Amino acid sequence: MTKKKKQRKGNPCFNCNAICCRYVALPIDEPETKGDFDDIRWYIAHRGVWVFVEDGDWYVCFQSKCKYLDKNNRCTIYENRPRICRNYKTDSCEFLGEGEAYEKKFTKPEDIEEYAKQFFAEKRAKSRRRKK
Repeated sequence: MTKKKKQRKGNPCFNCNAICCRYVALPIDEPETKGDFDDIRWYIAHRGVWVFVEDGDWYVCFQSKCKYLDKNNRCTIYENRPRICRNYKTDSCEFLGEGEAYEKKFTKPEDIEEYAKQFFAEKRAKSRRRKK
């Protein structure tokens, strides 16, 4: 993603445009069957929805800006923010991090279709090797 940014006033969020407050990501099961991959294809056929893998875990992501951000991307309920926000650690922040934030990212149906082809080809190859 981006290189480390200079922090101001000791606040790691000072220069950020609230990347973490612009989407909701929910865990999903790692796909194993053609049906699982087809479900993911359906998810990402929707505008503003994508799927990513981070630390081996799969997530479906919905682009949607938090309604509590002001025009300067500052939280208007910071002192009373939800638990998920309070527990968020900036050591995994996309804005401050270096390199890609995800192991895999699927934004178009064609992305997951290509991945599924490779997945099943590798699965068949492993099965053949075991039979020998």
